[in-house]
Amino acid sequence: MSAAIEVTRLGRSFGEVRVLDDLAFTVQPGEIFALLGANGAGKTTTIGILTTLVRPTTGTAIVAGCNVVDDPVGVRRRIALTGQSAAVDDVLTGRENLMMLGRLSGLSRRAAKTRAAELLDQFDLAAAGARRVGTYSGGMRRRLDLALSFVVTPEVLFLDEPTTGLDTRSRRELWDVIRSLAAAGTTVFLTTQYLEEADRLADRIALLDGGRIVATGTADELKALVGGESVEVRDEHGDLVRSLPTDGTVAGLRRALDQLDESGAHGSVALRRPTLDDVFLTLTERESA
Repeated sequence: MSAAIEVTRLGRSFGEVRVLDDLAFTVQPGEIFALLGANGAGKTTTIGILTTLVRPTTGTAIVAGCNVVDDPVGVRRRIALTGQSAAVDDVLTGRENLMMLGRLSGLSRRAAKTRAAELLDQFDLAAAGARRVGTYSGGMRRRLDLALSFVVTPEVLFLDEPTTGLDTRSRRELWDVIRSLAAAGTTVFLTTQYLEEADRLADRIALLDGGRIVATGTADELKALVGGESVEVRDEHGDLVRSLPTDGTVAGLRRALDQLDESGAHGSVALRRPTLDDVFLTLTERESA
């Protein structure tokens, strides 16, 4: 099976500024792939190239079997893009937004109405379908924005920091929607600056720093790059007193506790696993050193 996205030696410069440098990765069909990086790392430029909005300076990118430079129309027919702000009309109802886009996409009035009803139900908006979008919460607006991307089902869905500005509950509700879309066969390419989001959602993650990909893998594979579990002792102020590595087994944990007991360390004990925060800080510091 061909890759949904295949990027080879991709680069982009704006004048003298090199924004992306020698990117290379593949995304498989039905995969949730997260591009993780700080603001200014090059995430949005990458999305722009893959969705044909920005022309690459060097390299190639194939999306859904189409070259983004040689066949941009073919790419656009096979993808959908949802950005950082919901592209919906506040004056219209949710149903009217969906029907309007359906008609613009070539559906008959009957087909557009049927598709709107299906999407309102799929994205848990059926009860609010007759309400003006201006009355929707942030999470509801984002779900409607995603629903609009599926009026004609795309092969690849690009999400550029889709949960920016959402509260915790709305963010987690949107994660459930994204998982269901991928489970139904849509490839999801996600950019985010939220480390937890990448950890919870993505099948694989690429870490982008200064326009370069510094690591790619599953969340567990990336965490393994910065070490294993450790047992920590902290004092009453929360300051670290002692930390000992452990292999994650019960026997390893007992050995670490015995060592702490023998050393006379006092305080609260906790088992700490590496996080994507650790990965991000370690790898980006390594690159900038």
